[in-house]
Amino acid sequence: MPINKFSVGSAIWLLLAWTSSSLAQDVPQSDGKYYNTIQTAAPFLLIAPDARSGAMGDVGVAISSDANSLHWNPAKLAFVENQTGFAVSYTPWLRNLVPDIDLGYLSVYHRLDDRNTIGGSLRYFSYGSIQLTDDNQQDIGIYSPNEFAIDGTFARRFGDNFSLGTAVRYILSSLSNGQFNGQEIRPASALAADVSAYFRNGTVLLGKDAEVAFGLNISNIGTKVSYSDAAPKSFLPTNLKLGGATTFNLDDLNTFTVALDMNKLLVPTSPVLDENGVIISGKDPDRSVPSGIFGSFSDAPGGFSEELHEISYSLGTEYWYNKQFAVRAGYFYEHPTKGDRQYVTVGAGLKYNVFNLDFAYLLANQHESPLAQTLRFSLIFNFEKK
Repeated sequence: MPINKFSVGSAIWLLLAWTSSSLAQDVPQSDGKYYNTIQTAAPFLLIAPDARSGAMGDVGVAISSDANSLHWNPAKLAFVENQTGFAVSYTPWLRNLVPDIDLGYLSVYHRLDDRNTIGGSLRYFSYGSIQLTDDNQQDIGIYSPNEFAIDGTFARRFGDNFSLGTAVRYILSSLSNGQFNGQEIRPASALAADVSAYFRNGTVLLGKDAEVAFGLNISNIGTKVSYSDAAPKSFLPTNLKLGGATTFNLDDLNTFTVALDMNKLLVPTSPVLDENGVIISGKDPDRSVPSGIFGSFSDAPGGFSEELHEISYSLGTEYWYNKQFAVRAGYFYEHPTKGDRQYVTVGAGLKYNVFNLDFAYLLANQHESPLAQTLRFSLIFNFEKK
């Protein structure tokens, strides 16, 4: 075995990548529940990259647009207030497990005219370092697993309230160098696309001027990936995100936003197998990408109730004073049988002249969640007011 020593985080993600499309059977636990998490390749594509949404419980599909809208909902770019902008974000990831896993995100946009906006982004995820050895346990060097994605985005506005957007994405996942279980491993690459829509409208709610918004984004619709000729191909994390947001203009100095997002992975759910590996409940996940997307609403072995368990929820709030100081909080919920991520987030933001500085902090049980104490930092620059 050529991999002799590597970080815990790297081992986890490598295992996920290799087993994402296998026919894994639900395993009953001591509490009588069946835990059947959905596994995909390149799960880093779903990590919230920016501090603003990270502080609001990972909401983002319908909140007001900024340079990080490329990740949450490309259609929102049609409503950005500035001519040009870019953002840089940094997240130390899974620091409760290992000290050297990081996510970096860079995004940029430019308005072509009153209706059309283009953008691009780069996402880079580093898994730290791996010590490699040969079959004789001789040191053959250090390897740094990593994944990255490059996006190009276009959004168009239709009238004063509605927009559509799309993104095209190239993904490269390089998890190891050499062999794994006797098989030669190579980097895996894929192409993917997002389709999105956004609607916003001014109104009066509870006696206050307000704006309501709704967003839809289907992300990472793309090719399957494989790290070896002998390995099964894995689905990308195709994801449906649907949400709404309401912003109340309390007075000239104070605004308050509340937002709710719902997410569901549009990939096959692993079936239940008997001792001979025959499917006794659920459907065969070895199918095409379109079949996997449309079948993801009805393939859970536990039926409709399990399908509902596959929906995760994000609830977020944001308060701005004088459009300069922001305080944020949120909550993320995932069903215990589908990953059990449940945490509270808090954060703050400062807007001065042409830049915004945001940070977020994730509150979770340190003994149960590897995400506890996760920090995110973002810096946004905006130029030329519309």
